[in-house]
Amino acid sequence: MTLPPQPLSPLDGRYRASVGQLGDHLSEAGLNRARVHVEVEWLIAQTDRAAFGSEPLTTDQKEALRALVADFGQSAIDELAGLEATTRHDVKAVEYYVRARLADLGLERIAELTHFACTSEDINNLSYAVTVKAAVAEVWLPAFDAVVAALAAWAVEARDVPMLAHTHGQPATPTTVGKEFAVFAHRLQRLRAQVVGTEYLGKFSGATGTFSAQVVADPGLDWPEVSRAFVEDALGLTWNPLTTQIESHDWQAELYSRVSHANRVLHNLATDVWSYISMGYFTQIPQAGATGSSTMPHKINPIRFENAEANLELSSALLDSLAATLVTSRQQRDLTDSSTQRNIGVALGHSMLALDNLRRGLGEIALGHESLAADLDSNWEVLAEAIQTVVRAEVVAGRSSIDDPYALLKELTRGKRVGQAELVAFVEGLDIGDEAKARLVALTPAGYTGIASQLVDRLA
Repeated sequence: MTLPPQPLSPLDGRYRASVGQLGDHLSEAGLNRARVHVEVEWLIAQTDRAAFGSEPLTTDQKEALRALVADFGQSAIDELAGLEATTRHDVKAVEYYVRARLADLGLERIAELTHFACTSEDINNLSYAVTVKAAVAEVWLPAFDAVVAALAAWAVEARDVPMLAHTHGQPATPTTVGKEFAVFAHRLQRLRAQVVGTEYLGKFSGATGTFSAQVVADPGLDWPEVSRAFVEDALGLTWNPLTTQIESHDWQAELYSRVSHANRVLHNLATDVWSYISMGYFTQIPQAGATGSSTMPHKINPIRFENAEANLELSSALLDSLAATLVTSRQQRDLTDSSTQRNIGVALGHSMLALDNLRRGLGEIALGHESLAADLDSNWEVLAEAIQTVVRAEVVAGRSSIDDPYALLKELTRGKRVGQAELVAFVEGLDIGDEAKARLVALTPAGYTGIASQLVDRLA
């Protein structure tokens, strides 16, 4: 039995509600709308300078042309699909579409300025830059910021909650829950600044980047300046003056590498929280109607963090591939990037899905105070660091004659469980000053967190 037509990608099916906004920019329709936008703005830019004797368009005429972009909808999508079925060329279909609209508006006199002196890549590279820039700024970044905000809120809320640290999977110097969340928030804030700082480059220089057709058409015009003004002033991008037929895609490699790096930090967050849940440091808040296991009624699975982990891996795999392959084009042009770039939305979509799960997951956990306290109270040996450090300071100050304090504490604690009573008795017998001895006797694992709480204030 054959099913009715179904979405092949889970991003367009099961998870559409979480990532659908990206489709407004990074779908085929979004790309075609951007192509129309570039073609329309090029028409307006040419008539504004009365190119080849044309007359500047009126305000109403410009508004009517720009409405082709603002009102781009299903009828335009369908018409372009029909045109491409005939032309077998997606950008040529857009040119014919714009020409048809010029005829509708009584602007046939400027029809030959449509796609004037352009190679398809002049339109495509600008369209991708426009769509990716908008998708990142309007869709991906808000989702990313929501996760960072959730982490920052956790950092503040749990800044004073002590937690046994684990280095190499073993008990280590205690920290606070809030400080550990602050570490992730800080890392992600730095990466956000790098993503926001991306230059979205664009070229508009003809078939091999030489302005050859333009110069033949009007030898006296400063075509590089025309190109720069169009790319930067009309489209809000950064002009790339030196290219082949294609814009070299270096900005894309930079952006996707940065997003992939952010994905990996988020992946680290997902696996850490998953581990803390398994240790009881966090409990999961039951969600009404939710089922954890089809056979074990007690289960609440950390599905948000597992889903995020998987989707971050998929996203980074695609982003890494994009970053690696887009920077190479044989001689002046090959078309490998044409297919590759159509997966930008898929790559960012998996990241978006992960962000949605992380945001929701961080809102569905609570502190496991009992487990946090129990682990601290079961690992008094972590105070060995504090004791040997204080003894060393006492030796330097001339208040102790102990030889090799580190070895002394290593003998007492390495590979052993040492309780409070043993440590207190040990400290009481040390050859150190009374004030230092009192400080160490009063110390507990829960109180051995340094300035972890204050470090949370370092968050921007």
